[in-house]
Formats: sequence, structure tokens, C-alpha cells
Amino acid sequence: MTLSLKDRVALITGATSGIGLAVAEALAGAGADVIIGGFGEADAIAATLTDLEARGVRAAHDGSDLTSGDAVRAMVAKAERDFGRLDILVNNAGMQHVAPVEDFPADRWDLILALNLTAAFHGMAAVVPGMKARGWGRIISTASAHSIAASPFKSAYVSAKHGLIGLTKTVALETALHGITVNAISPGYVWTPLVEKQIPDTMAARGLTREQVLNDVLLAAQPTKAFVTVEQVAAMALHLCSDASAQITGTNISMDGGWTAG
Repeated sequence: MTLSLKDRVALITGATSGIGLAVAEALAGAGADVIIGGFGEADAIAATLTDLEARGVRAAHDGSDLTSGDAVRAMVAKAERDFGRLDILVNNAGMQHVAPVEDFPADRWDLILALNLTAAFHGMAAVVPGMKARGWGRIISTASAHSIAASPFKSAYVSAKHGLIGLTKTVALETALHGITVNAISPGYVWTPLVEKQIPDTMAARGLTREQVLNDVLLAAQPTKAFVTVEQVAAMALHLCSDASAQITGTNISMDGGWTAG
């Protein structure tokens, strides 16, 4: 069994920061050429590409608008054209909006479904033919504990993540005889700069200490009272790309500190 991804090419959406960037770094560290999708400052993206290439691989950026199905398919075609193949697709891009269902803006619903679910459909549909032709492929989607459990005021996000698991299982069955695995990773709350920046405002708004915000607000649903790290999610993605995971397909892997165990 090997973790080497030398000569493999990976496309990771939403990879200019956070989970996606950690996955790109892990795959590049194992020898895969990587294309990172997402938005960001040009200088920061250039620095990220330089860092990835320092691992001895090729790296590129694609800033396509994933809310357009045509753009997603064009992104895949460009990756295959520029790199000669596309072996790994990581659907990681996503967004959130919180509101009661009766007040939930229709445009936010459409946008969240387009980015969190429909983009993954178009990406999978576009990469599968090449993967079938080569007899090998790995498709991984970043889902969420909300792919299993619901929370109030997140109707679009919960619906999209539940749908993503259905899509994952279906495509896994369709590709099972072609050396392709299709899986999802469902983290609970992940420690990111975005989460960290919310803590002072929450402390002030609720009159709580930092520890109270962490344990009683942000981590209330996670029995371990510990955040998932981007490195842990990336390590799982890397494992799913390995030969050791060849028989793991159609699976939703929870990394939520026990959130969905009850």
C-alpha cells in the first residue's frame, strides 16, 4: 500500500484558504500536481502556488465561478488540457447563510444550492469519463455534520449537504467497476481564522468568557469539546486517495467529535 501520488493530478475547489488549501498541501506533499480553485488576492495566490511548487510538483490556480455549471465543466476541461489528465477531484467550495425559512432569501437559497451541491454534480459529471478511461480516480467532497443532522435556520446549507451525500452514493455505485472511489468527509466545527475572529464579538454580545464561547457556544454540539483541524481533514482526504482506500466508496466519513453519534 502506498501514499505516493506521483504523476497524479488533483483539482481542489475552494482551495485558496482553509480546508481546501490544507488538502492541496497534503496532496502536493504526496507528489500530486495540484490545481487550486477559489478567489483571493493575486499576490497571496501567487505565494501559495510558489509554496506548493516547492514540494516538487506543478501547481496552478483557477478562479472559475462555480455557480455556473458551464464554468465548472470548462474548468475540468482546462485542467485536463493543461495537465494532460485529472485523477482527483475534491469538491470543497461552499458557503453558508442563516435565516428562518420564512425569511430565507430565495437568491441565497439558489446560490447555496448552486455552490454547495450543483457545482459538485457538474464537476463529477465532467471528470468521470477521463477517470473511467484511465481506470483510476478519486472524488472527494467536503460535506458537514449537517449532512447528517440538521440545525435551525440553515435550510439551504442542510439541504445541500444532505443532497451531496445522495450524489456521492449514487456516483460511487455508477463508477464502482472502474477503479474510481467517491466519498465525502463530514467535519464538525473546524478551527479556521474565520471562526477565531468570531470569538471576541460573541464574548461581547453574550457577556461570556473566551472559554465559555468555545465550549458552550461554538462546541456545544461536539462532545470532545475540541475543534477539528484543517490538517486532520486533509489527512483523511489523502488517505482516501491512497491504495489502502480502494475499497472505501460511497461513504460519508464523520469527523465531528461525536456530534452525530447520538
